[in-house]
Order: sequence, then C-alpha cells, then structure tokens
Amino acid sequence: MGLFNMKAITLAITGASGAQYGLRLLECLLAEDIMVHLLMSAAAREVIALETSYQLPETEAALEGYLTSLFSAKADQVKVYGRSEWTASVASGSNAPRSMVICPCSSGTLSAVATGASNNLIERAADVMLKERRQLILVHREMPLSTIHLEHMLKLSQLGAVVMPASPGFYHQPTSIEDMVDFVVARILDHLGVTHTLMERWGNE
Repeated sequence: MGLFNMKAITLAITGASGAQYGLRLLECLLAEDIMVHLLMSAAAREVIALETSYQLPETEAALEGYLTSLFSAKADQVKVYGRSEWTASVASGSNAPRSMVICPCSSGTLSAVATGASNNLIERAADVMLKERRQLILVHREMPLSTIHLEHMLKLSQLGAVVMPASPGFYHQPTSIEDMVDFVVARILDHLGVTHTLMERWGNE
C-alpha cells in the first residue's frame, strides 16, 4: 500500500526558535498511530541542541531509531529524510501525504516556500502541497514581522496554506512552558483533524 493516505503526515522542523513545538507535535502524532515523514534542517538541529537537552544522532537512520525509542513509537512509524533525498515520497504529488506541517517555520523557509524555491527537500515537499492543493500549515516563529514576512504570509494564505504563528493563549491559565507549548500544538492538531486532550476547549466547564 502506498503512503497516499490520511494516516501519514509530513512534519518539517526548521531553524526558528521554538523547537519544542515541533518535537511535541511529533510526539503527539506518533501517540495517535500516525506515520510521520520527518524533515529536519541543519539549523533545526542546532536550535534543538540550544533549546533542549536532546542529543540527536547525525545520520537519518540513527535519528529514526532515537526518536522511535524516545517517543515509544512503533517500528517504521518515523521516516527521516535527508535534505537532498529527492527520491523520497514527499517529493512527489503521486505519493506524498495529504498534510504537511512546518513547525517551527523560519522566515527563510517561509520565503522559500512562498516563492517556490524548492532548493531542498523541505521546500520541495511544501511546493508539492501547494501544487496538489493539499493541506499545508506553517507555524511561523518570529517577531516583529517585516513587510517581507507579511507579504509572504499573504501570498501563502492566498495559495491555500494556513499560516499559524506560534502564539499561545492564556485563557487556560498556563502554569508552565509545557502548557504554553501544548496550546499551540493543540491548535495544529485541530487543523489536522487529530484527536487530543492537551487542553480544555473554550466554553467547556
């Protein structure tokens, strides 16, 4: 069976601050038995080393094993691709998952996707989502926003992508960084149609 189904999602983690968002999203997707095609930039690895205590292996195969163990995933539930692995299923509309999330999304990646650069696998996978009219969510993490950022966001929104800045709310009275991370991840999961119990919903007692 091919991977062209709703039970597989492409997740790209780029070099913006906020690696915790992407890693927590990965954990939640795996917990729901969703296969994850993981794309991670070199800058993302550097940010993860700065912002977390995780020590990521260098090779794709070793990283697959590390994440599978870390998040108690099933065998082959995580597939990690290199930045120039053009034979990956995510590089073609004939076999890519129906949804892709870039979390966090750097301003450089935002620009590349908006302009169709496709210089690496992350950019190409996002380009596939746009050309195939599939779901693309970009969790941008930057402030303040320049006119360039805003123009790129408008363009992507007009193309059908969802631009979802990492802006945690406070009405649920968070008491930890984890609570704030979960607020953003919960909203992403909602858009993906993935069930979760990360936070109380507005209006529920």
